Amino acid sequence: MKPNSSQRSPERVPRRVGLWLVGGRGAISTCVAYGLSGLTRGLLEPVGLVTARGPLAALDLLSPEAFVLGGHDVCVRGLSRGAAELVKNGVLGAELVESGADDAAAYEARLRPGLLDGPDVGMADLDPRSAELGAAPPREQIAALVRDLKNFAASEQLDHTVVVNLASTEAGHAPQAEWQELAMFEEALDRGQAQPASVLYAYAAFQAGCSFVNFTPSHGASSPALRAYAKQEGLPHCGSDGKTGETLVKTVLAPLFRDRALKVLSWQGYNMLGNRDGEVLRSETHKQAKLDNKDEALRSILGESDMHSHVGIDFVPSLTDWKTAWDFIHFEGFLGARMSLQFTWAGSDSALAAPLVIDLARLAEFAARQGETGVMEHTASFFKAPLAAAPETGTAEHDFHRQMDALLRYAARYG
Repeated sequence: MKPNSSQRSPERVPRRVGLWLVGGRGAISTCVAYGLSGLTRGLLEPVGLVTARGPLAALDLLSPEAFVLGGHDVCVRGLSRGAAELVKNGVLGAELVESGADDAAAYEARLRPGLLDGPDVGMADLDPRSAELGAAPPREQIAALVRDLKNFAASEQLDHTVVVNLASTEAGHAPQAEWQELAMFEEALDRGQAQPASVLYAYAAFQAGCSFVNFTPSHGASSPALRAYAKQEGLPHCGSDGKTGETLVKTVLAPLFRDRALKVLSWQGYNMLGNRDGEVLRSETHKQAKLDNKDEALRSILGESDMHSHVGIDFVPSLTDWKTAWDFIHFEGFLGARMSLQFTWAGSDSALAAPLVIDLARLAEFAARQGETGVMEHTASFFKAPLAAAPETGTAEHDFHRQMDALLRYAARYG
């Protein structure tokens, strides 16, 4: 006997989740937008998506079509122009861009002016509204960001929103005393004390009830004050600085030398990159944060106090979205014999980063749905400078193999 309508189980309503990209017109965001469109339309295989492989694939993660894209940006360059450049440079396929045109147009219509940091004034294609917002007191800046996020959630009838910071590396800011405690930070905001844009984006995300992912080397939610705020608001977050290329290889190779008791004498790296990120990193004030994260992972794994290590970064305009990194490793073995290893990594940062952004958005939404709060320590494998859940008791793990073990153990908890 078939059940009548009153006896039938109600159908599960699909979730709609916002994916709000800070730096929404950048190359990574463009690849995320067309990548999600291609996955939804069945035009792409999930190559590069960690969450598409077991055991993570067994988790109740959102499907690509559940995400609704929006974002902030400080420039006015059209998304179609950025996509055309990525097609020309062999990163995006022309058919994919053509098929995703309507999805991209809907996404671009949801982009809003972001915060322009003082050191970035004068760069090309800047939105004057972003400069005006960047000059406002911090409480006004936060209110504007929160308003955008809440309007987005209401107009799109979203169940949750994940904010991902994909903006270019901001100028270096020394940690401020008020970042140590939430009450002190709140007082600084009330006094009108200027704060880096990445910190304000993180604060606004938490105030609007959103999960937060910092894919950049900028401060974001890394301070004790912002961590406390995330805990207070009951929200998960993770970061910092997406690990896509040379540092990824370093964190895979370095344990080999450590575990075979080989003494690394020198590890010299050199990076050449194009696109807007490369242009921004020409500035020494922007470059240093990136260099610090690249070096710290290596030193943390090897623990060689007298090892020489150095990373250089140069902007090479003709490389566009492609990056080339060369590393030279000089090491000592038994009997004092000195040997070396060299490798060259060449790839598209945007094509490598985009699937990780989707992975992190899926994991952040899942964590929020499970009621998890604070640092998502299990996502360390995605970052050059992963946040430790309790930095006062120890440093974060940098060994990629151990990081992946932690991610798989996390999946097993829900498997």
